[in-house]
Amino acid sequence: MNPIEQILQNYPVLILDGAMATELEGHGCDLKDSLWSAKVLLENPELIKRVHRDYFEAGADCAITASYQATVEGFSKRGLSEKEALALIQKSVQLAIEARDEFWANAGSIEERRPKPLIAASVGPYGASLADGSEYRGNYSLTEEELADFHRIRLKALIEAGADILACETIPCLAEAKAIVRLLEEEFPGVYAWFSFSARDGLHISDGTPVAECAAWLDGHEQVAAVGINCTPPGHIPSLIGQIRQHTAKPIVVYPNSGEYFDATEKTWHAAAAGDSGGGSSQRWHEAGARLIGGCCRTAPADIRAIAAWARA
Repeated sequence: MNPIEQILQNYPVLILDGAMATELEGHGCDLKDSLWSAKVLLENPELIKRVHRDYFEAGADCAITASYQATVEGFSKRGLSEKEALALIQKSVQLAIEARDEFWANAGSIEERRPKPLIAASVGPYGASLADGSEYRGNYSLTEEELADFHRIRLKALIEAGADILACETIPCLAEAKAIVRLLEEEFPGVYAWFSFSARDGLHISDGTPVAECAAWLDGHEQVAAVGINCTPPGHIPSLIGQIRQHTAKPIVVYPNSGEYFDATEKTWHAAAAGDSGGGSSQRWHEAGARLIGGCCRTAPADIRAIAAWARA
């Protein structure tokens, strides 16, 4: 059964976690690297587990694994074999499961107020593996078949590692979403995934496709558990929710960034945050129709705690 559907039958909101990389940097990690947070899977995996635990403590009902930029291709450039790379990709899921199980074993009475957290395996877009900001453009030259070939081996590893659901996130073009959906339907029946796009404004995803078109296409596929937006400035979220809601009955997922701008060349963030990515805005997003809510880049456990404060009031 769709794990998101199971939770939303009993709870009004499924609270996602916030940024992994931001927290890792806060603990002293240098992520100006083509592997980004996946680099820490190599160097200090226990720190990733600690960040997951911090988000569960803050109120998250779902941990998104540190596999966004973890690919066989990326790890092979560091001299790892395919077997070693796949083991690291699976380790991202194992770390999240361990953090969840340890947290839940000591959860006590909170079990009555929130669900046992899910583990969502992050499936970053093809563009993320290029480490050049392509996940915010989507101007790939690959066919759907080539995109499916890119995703196949990592999907298999993440599923076999025991993830509850896949988080296909920061997807910049509908062609890539279609490639992953068809891969799931043909090779991984019974596996559910949410699809969240990066967006350029309140109406269009990153490559210019109307988000309404994306929602309408995804609506017809059972293994799509939710549809929405991530790593997009908070100011665009209300309009995007409205567009998605008109074209799908599936749960809507939103986890925007802080509103800052990412320079893919320098691997740095610029400009002040645009608005509140925590409690106030998230409550309005819920009222507009979002059922899965969290934070992306430059958000923190404090933002998730703010969401939990009203969601479980």
